[in-house]
Amino acid sequence: MRYSLRFLLALVGVFAVCHTAPAEEPAKSTSIQQDILHHLDNLRTDLVAVNQDIWTFAELGLQEHRSAARLAGVLKKAGFRVKEGVSAMPTAFVAEYGSGKPIIGILAEYDALPELSQQAGATTRKAISGQSAGHGCGHCALGTAAVGAALAVKDAIDKHHLKGTIRLYGTPAEETVIGKVYMTLDRQFADLDACLHWHPGTKNRVSYMSSKALISAKFTFTGLPAHASGSPEKGRSALDGVELMNVGANYMREHVKETNRIHYVITNGGAQPNVVPATAQVWYFVRANTHEDVERNFDWLRDIADGAAKMSRTKVAVRIDTDCHEIIPNLPLSRVIMRNFQRVGAPKFDDADRDLARRLQEPLRIEFALKERKPLNDTIEPLPEKPYSASGGSTDVGDISWHVPTSGLDTACFAAGSPGHSWQNVAAIGSPIGHKGLLVAAKVLALSAVDLLQDSQALKDAKTDFQERMKEREYTTKIPKGQKAPRAIR
Repeated sequence: MRYSLRFLLALVGVFAVCHTAPAEEPAKSTSIQQDILHHLDNLRTDLVAVNQDIWTFAELGLQEHRSAARLAGVLKKAGFRVKEGVSAMPTAFVAEYGSGKPIIGILAEYDALPELSQQAGATTRKAISGQSAGHGCGHCALGTAAVGAALAVKDAIDKHHLKGTIRLYGTPAEETVIGKVYMTLDRQFADLDACLHWHPGTKNRVSYMSSKALISAKFTFTGLPAHASGSPEKGRSALDGVELMNVGANYMREHVKETNRIHYVITNGGAQPNVVPATAQVWYFVRANTHEDVERNFDWLRDIADGAAKMSRTKVAVRIDTDCHEIIPNLPLSRVIMRNFQRVGAPKFDDADRDLARRLQEPLRIEFALKERKPLNDTIEPLPEKPYSASGGSTDVGDISWHVPTSGLDTACFAAGSPGHSWQNVAAIGSPIGHKGLLVAAKVLALSAVDLLQDSQALKDAKTDFQERMKEREYTTKIPKGQKAPRAIR
């Protein structure tokens, strides 16, 4: 039997609807909700200024002193109780307002990425003179919108005499998945009833999904220096140990799951060619969709390192900087966020935004055959019945989600189809495209936090969902007991 193309397309549409959780239409806005939205509209100029400051600072993880101070300063001025330098990290802070239960957390990040310096709004690769880092993941907007949401919740607590506590977490070094891991081990999130987060992206959707678990470790080989030409037999090359380890790891790739990832950079390969390197170091990220698989692969990698040391007659020491878990999704929290996302709507872009996005896409069309037709995504994706497939990325939000019901959202702050950690993203997040995305995120987070402060059933449902998903899971870590967060990662 033959069917028309129109009929088949209609059938696909029906199938998609049948496999998507029904969207809950937001009811008419209450006075509290109207006040929140109005408050954030009034804060827009201030929030854009904060975003641009942190975008300009472009500080790497664990070095975000000005960025953390900028956000903490805004919260102090608004009357939040702020603790700085928490969990032995100078750029970590916790700010709270209100009292008693429930306690709702919102996460802020503010670290930049190396080698991504780029002028805001520029449509060609153009670094800023004297600056090497850039916000290719949009954390300048992430931290700014989170603080904006907290300010709006504080205003609602005051105006409407709401009970409970709003807590803003300033979490450093997300790009190397450090801050929230050590804050989790320090029990900074232990008394939360729910935790909310967001991330700049190319789409508008609730992040009802998992992520990849990750172990970050540095392998330092030590050998014996010698003249590389005059007396090579008296040397033992630490660089040989590193290179042999990398060869072994590359053979290992053939025998791990397709969703696993292993990548590395050599941070120290010696000083000059005519001296046998006495010290060399390689930095590895080991990722997988489950923490169990990460642990198994990391143990294998350690065996490879030991073998490389034996082959090169060197010694190897391992420093585990962090051990990050995959996100445990939460459906009830995701539904609360979705309802408020629909209330706020997707970012509304104008012709200038779309023109900038098209020009940012052009190099991607030429180099990588980008097929995206839309310059910017301006609709909200439906909430699926089952979590999206695990993303290729990792985030230390995952460790919080193993202890507390957690969910978040993405808003379009980048040109459609832009790769993560790209110069295009740096240009967009410092432009009105990023500003519009961050304001939507702030509104959704604030509305959702206030809903949770008032709705004990939603929190109960979120906790039940969390407990069900954690039945077969046990939180373990490769980080040695009592180890403090590194003072620097590079």
